[in-house]
Amino acid sequence: MTDVAPAPLFTDDYWHEPFAALGELRERGPVHEVDLPEGGRTWLVTRYADARSVMSDPRFVKDFRNTLPEDQRAAVPGIPSPGGEMMLLNDPPVHTRLRKLVVKAFTVRRVAALRPGVETIATSLLAGLPGDEPVDLVASYAVPLPTAVICELLGVPVEDQDAFGEWSRILIDDTGEAASQQANASLAAYLAELVERKRAEPDDALISALIAVSEEGEQLSTNEIIAMAMLLLIAGHETTATLITTAVERMLRDPALRDRLAAADSDELRAAIEEFLRWGSPIAQAPLRFAAEDVDFDGVVVPRGAMVMVSLAAANHDPARFENPDDYEELRDTTGHLAFGHGLHFCLGASLARLEAEVALRTLLDRFPGFTAGVELPVERRRSVLVNAWARLPVLLGDEAGQGTAPSA
Repeated sequence: MTDVAPAPLFTDDYWHEPFAALGELRERGPVHEVDLPEGGRTWLVTRYADARSVMSDPRFVKDFRNTLPEDQRAAVPGIPSPGGEMMLLNDPPVHTRLRKLVVKAFTVRRVAALRPGVETIATSLLAGLPGDEPVDLVASYAVPLPTAVICELLGVPVEDQDAFGEWSRILIDDTGEAASQQANASLAAYLAELVERKRAEPDDALISALIAVSEEGEQLSTNEIIAMAMLLLIAGHETTATLITTAVERMLRDPALRDRLAAADSDELRAAIEEFLRWGSPIAQAPLRFAAEDVDFDGVVVPRGAMVMVSLAAANHDPARFENPDDYEELRDTTGHLAFGHGLHFCLGASLARLEAEVALRTLLDRFPGFTAGVELPVERRRSVLVNAWARLPVLLGDEAGQGTAPSA
């Protein structure tokens, strides 16, 4: 039996405390139809076991045309270029080909080689920030750090990097269809021009490599290169920026945790970051899928062709998988958390996000070990279905290490 009325979810209560709202849905049933803020309706999967299953189940596809009989697919238009060429929006074999072409740039070894550059960026961003007045850590540190890293990796000039943060915010947040279309068009147009510049003057960065690469004799099309760059630019900083601010906000509410992490060794800090990933779930809901056939979830049938969204935040707080899931415990066994997704579309940049968060938090804690909240908490969240992020995070950085006594409360 399928519920008819959609469950209310994306209300002011959700933006105030998303995990409580998602928890209520999870307790009521495995999957619920919900209205999206900008229109449309999707089925939301809330339980850990179901979430993990959906993300590896071929019955749930990314391209809507794959829900249709094979002889009807060619007559249905796909997503317009260049967005339609994103591997995030494609199924095998298209997804497989695209991912193989870029995965080598994100191996553990290649990512580890980026550490010195990330450390330089983090140190530079913190240099000169005032310690005695509130600083918005979102705008001054958490967003520009991964933006600079992914832009450098792709070969985006420094002078153009600020625009990417704004385009990405508009595309991720619920800002309205007109604003999203304009940001998408601006980003695509910029990247099309950048690709042509790289064709004429190639460098050692990833866009030039994508232009030159071939896989079994097949070159990437220009639209595929633009789509790949769009995906990497947006995904390449949103998760990390949200992870950094999630960690700092939690430490602002628990100075003892801040002090423990300031004294933590590398392994302890990495373990704490895994718990921040689970507990904070930077990507609240995974991007849309479609049911290619009717699928039964414990008596609730999701019909063929319906939109389906996996709530990573709800799954990571499922008490059937994690004991006392709403508590942050830096020593918790976080094995199997779904912060980076699961299956074919597991986050390509997971190792880079982890490294960036480690460097960002270590550099901040080493330089300003006594930072405190600059305003009363909690602060306002971004109104985004996809990311679980703070709109701003004013912080009093305090004395730099070695220049005064850091407060402990």
